[in-house]
Amino acid sequence: MSEKASSTGSEPLDKNNEVVPGYLGSTPPAGHPPQKSKRQWVERPDQLQHAVNTLKQARIVAIDAEFTQGRPRSQSDGGSSVPRLALLQLAIDQQCFVVDTLRMHNLAPLKAVIENPEISILLHGAGADIRVMAERGLHVAHYYDLEATSRSIFGQHESSLAAMLYRAFGIRLDKSLQRTDWTRRPLPPAMIAYAARDAEVTLALYYWLDQYYHDILKLHENRNQPEEVAVWIEPFLYGTAHTSPEMAVAEARTQGIILNKAQIYADCRAALANVTHPMRRNRLLRLIADLSLIQLAPDILPLLHACTSDERAGSARALGRLGIKSAHDQIVPLLQDPVHDVRKSAQTALHNLDDQGRRQQRATPSKTAEGLRSWVVETSDEASVPGDGGDWKARLRSIIEP
Repeated sequence: MSEKASSTGSEPLDKNNEVVPGYLGSTPPAGHPPQKSKRQWVERPDQLQHAVNTLKQARIVAIDAEFTQGRPRSQSDGGSSVPRLALLQLAIDQQCFVVDTLRMHNLAPLKAVIENPEISILLHGAGADIRVMAERGLHVAHYYDLEATSRSIFGQHESSLAAMLYRAFGIRLDKSLQRTDWTRRPLPPAMIAYAARDAEVTLALYYWLDQYYHDILKLHENRNQPEEVAVWIEPFLYGTAHTSPEMAVAEARTQGIILNKAQIYADCRAALANVTHPMRRNRLLRLIADLSLIQLAPDILPLLHACTSDERAGSARALGRLGIKSAHDQIVPLLQDPVHDVRKSAQTALHNLDDQGRRQQRATPSKTAEGLRSWVVETSDEASVPGDGGDWKARLRSIIEP
């Protein structure tokens, strides 16, 4: 099956010209529902070591964490709280270990599994679980985020674990205990089974995605190795930038990292070639649009046909914001894209291009020496960028150009 699902022929717009919600593409055949594995409760050091010895033999380990918000570290934290890890579920084929992380103060033995780069850790919605494990000294070395993978295929509103399990196996996930108090002890057997099930189905979902969407899944592989990009670009890719693109470029210019505008283009063009992770490439496209780097349009156009919805949507948005009117006809087919996010981005991009075209045609009158009025219509690419005369982009050019 093609990794970019084809449209089913459903109309992309309703009678009010609004984008029809939902995924409109085809879906591979449903797999067999995952079977309940052998579950083991772990609350003593010897049980934990046994679990680690077993898990170390596996190539893939699915992990899910249950946690609650804790108390503030100190008064200086201003009331902010840190998550309190209550359970850690680790599933492999036919076996699942549920670790009582409240009673087990020393989780160091798990480093042999979680921090082993030869073992692939599977997470669904990796961000929170990775942070809460790091609070206990466990730093994931090699992982796949199945929620991000599912979002790249079916869209952000179709990527929850419950939605994906229904799509992949035709089963409905019971989330009735999702907001329960995981710090209570002893935990009833029903809560332990509920916790184990999330890890077990995450493992099953991985196998289904690997069977039908292997290439997209591989794009979401994370080995915690920075991708080769210019140092000033990196914070924008990883969501750690604490300043605007304008200020980042100005600071890089002051530090001698950026010499001129040509280098900005070269750095972003090289990043487009080197960055493969869909989310980070999407953030790069946003940065390019923020900096009005219109000469990178030829590098962006091929991404309209990318296999991930992140890149198709991101490239359409970027081309629309850059005012690349020549991209209009290539964006139009995305109105029929199976993924709602892409259809919405294409519609927004086309509206931007049409609005910019109308703004371009509004001529500015001036008087000649004879007192006659004349009009000049700007049609350059630079003029097609809205607000480019007096906003921060104009100031940016005054900073970076010799």
